[in-house]
Order: sequence, then C-alpha cells, then structure tokens
Amino acid sequence: MDFRFKVNDWVVCTREKHSLSPGPRAKNISPSPHGEMYSYEVDKYWIVREITDDSLVLETRTGKKHALPRTDRRLRHPTWWERFFYADRFPSRTQPPPDGSGPPPQSFGATESADNSMASRTA
Repeated sequence: MDFRFKVNDWVVCTREKHSLSPGPRAKNISPSPHGEMYSYEVDKYWIVREITDDSLVLETRTGKKHALPRTDRRLRHPTWWERFFYADRFPSRTQPPPDGSGPPPQSFGATESADNSMASRTA
C-alpha cells in the first residue's frame, strides 16, 4: 500500500495548460508549431481531503475538488521553500464541515484529453 500522501497534506500538482499568453507562474513554455498558442505548465497548490483505494480527492483554495490517481506523477510534496513562501496559495488545513453541499470531485486520469479539458479552466 502506498502511503505517500495523508489527509490534510499539502500537495503541488503540475498541470499542463494551453493559451495565447502564458501567465507569470508559467514554466516550461513552448510555442505551438505555427506559433499561435503556447503550451506550458503551472503548479497548483492543493490539499488532500480524502484518500480512497485508488485515488486522492484534492481540494483547491476556492473549494473545487479533483480526484486524481494516487500514483499520478504530477503530484508531489511541496518543498520547504514553497511551504514557507507560498503558504497563502494552499487551502486551509482545517476542513470545512461535511455538509455534503459541495460539488462532487472531478475525476482526471492520466490521459491527454483530461489535460486538454483543463486548458479552458483555471483552478
């Protein structure tokens, strides 16, 4: 059994994005073949809210929930630097009351289509 993450652990998820102009937090920026769009990566600062047999339910600062496989290579623990300087980007470790009114978690696998579906959203 993999015990890499525990409930209320902060995690950093590197997401691939596509747009006309990358933001200031973009890294690994590369233009498309014809130059009209850019492909880049952005680090998202989330928290583990629930662990199931095969996935992690992660929550954003705004309360959105995402379900990712436990073995997703895009997930990692934050460095001490990120924990210190970017603590305000992570959600609160105090969990909101479980009233069940929140949206169900969005499930994203390791497929390319899941990354493309995130291109138009910001988390």
